[in-house]
Amino acid sequence: MRTNLLLTVLLIGLAAAVPARAQSLASEIDRLTAAAEPELIAWRRHLHQNPELSNREVETAKYVVERLRSFGLEPQTGVGKTGVVALLKGGRPGPVVALRADMDGLPVREEVDVPFASKATAEYEGNTVGVMHACGHDTHVAILLATAKVLSQMKDKIPGSVKFIFQPAEEGAPLDERPAGAELMVKDGVMQDPKVDAVFGLHVFANVPSGFITYRSGPFMAAADQFEILVTGKQTHGSAPWRGVDPIVVGSQIVTALQTIVSRNVDITRLPAIVSVGQFQSGVRNNIIPETARLVGTIRTFDDGVQNDIHARVKKIAEGVAAGAGATVDVKIYRGYPVTSNDPKLTAQMLPTLERVAPGKVKESELITGAEDFTFFQRQAPGLFVFLGITPADQVGKAPANHSPLFSVDEAALPTGVKALANLAVDYLNAASGR
Repeated sequence: MRTNLLLTVLLIGLAAAVPARAQSLASEIDRLTAAAEPELIAWRRHLHQNPELSNREVETAKYVVERLRSFGLEPQTGVGKTGVVALLKGGRPGPVVALRADMDGLPVREEVDVPFASKATAEYEGNTVGVMHACGHDTHVAILLATAKVLSQMKDKIPGSVKFIFQPAEEGAPLDERPAGAELMVKDGVMQDPKVDAVFGLHVFANVPSGFITYRSGPFMAAADQFEILVTGKQTHGSAPWRGVDPIVVGSQIVTALQTIVSRNVDITRLPAIVSVGQFQSGVRNNIIPETARLVGTIRTFDDGVQNDIHARVKKIAEGVAAGAGATVDVKIYRGYPVTSNDPKLTAQMLPTLERVAPGKVKESELITGAEDFTFFQRQAPGLFVFLGITPADQVGKAPANHSPLFSVDEAALPTGVKALANLAVDYLNAASGR
C-alpha cells in the first residue's frame, strides 16, 4: 500500500512538473520576446523598405546572415539559390524542428503612406515595376529573426535542434527558373543533415484580427496550377466567316465548357475546386477573324486525385470542342504548388501551445483557395502552417487584402508571431524528447 501511494505521489508530481516546465520556458520566451521587440520592428521596417523579387533576394539574404551571425549562429547561404539556413543546437540531444520564413516581395507599387514605404523598382517580365512586400514576407523574416535570437539566448534549455529556414521565391519564380523556392530548397537537402522531424510556418493575413491565430487540420490551402490553351483555327475576313474556322468562337465554347468540370464533375460536398480562365487573347482588327486564340487560367484543388482528374478533363474538353469545330488545340498544364495540408496529429498536439500563446484568440479557419509552397516542406516531415492576424479589430472586413498596393500590417501583432514559433519549437522538442 505504501509503495502504491509513493508511486501515485511520484506520478502526480511528474505530471505537474511538465506543465510547470513548459510554463517556465514560455515565461522566458515572453520576456526575451519583449526585449527583442524594438529590433523586431526595426528589422521589419528595413526589410519593408528594401524588398526584392523572387530569386533576387540577394541583399535580403545578406541582411539575414548578418543578424544570424550576431546571435552566434553559422548560417549557410545559397540554399535554393538565395536561401539562408542556420542550425541552433540545443544544450541536450534531441529531435530537430524547422521554422520557415519566406523572403520575396511582389511586383506591386506601394500606395501605403508610411515613412518606411518601398520606393524600390525592378524588372519583371520585361517591364520596370514597383516592388513591395504586399504579402507580409518582411514580417515573416523579422519574426523568424527575432525567434532565432530568443531561442539562441535559451539554447542550453532546448533538447534538440532548431533549423531556421529563410526561403526565397515563395511568390513564384519565372517558368525558366523553376524549380524554385521551397521545392528547390528541399532538392538542395534543407530537410536533411540533420533530418527534420517537424516543420512549422506562419503567414500574416489581412482581415483576421491582430494577434489572432487561425489554423486548420488536414487540407488548408489549395494546390495552384496554371493551364494554357492555344486554339488554332483558320484566318478569314470577318465578312465571310464560313471560309475559315473562328478560334474566338471555339475559345469561347471552351471557356463555357470548362465551367462544367466543377459544376457537374467534382464532388463539392467533400472538397471544393476552382477552374478559372483569366486571360483570353486573340485578334488584331475588327474585321479579321484571326488564326489563333490563347486562353490562360488557374486550377485550384484540395485533393491530389481531384487535381489529376481536372487536369485530364481540361485537356479532353478543349480537344473535343476544338475537334467538333474543325480547329486544333495545344493544351499545356503547369503544376504549381501542391495542396498545403497540416498533419492532423501534429495539429492536435500543438493546438494547446497556440492557445497558451494567444488565449481566446485561436480559431479554426475556412479552406483557403490561395496557395503556398510550404507544402514541399510538409511532404518531407509532419508540418503545421498557421495564419497570424494583422488587422486592427475595427478594420476587419474593410482592410485591403494581401497582394494589394494598400496592404498594411499592425506591427503590434508581430510579437505574437515570435512567441508562437518559439513556443511551438520548444514544446515540440520537449515532448518528443520525453521531457
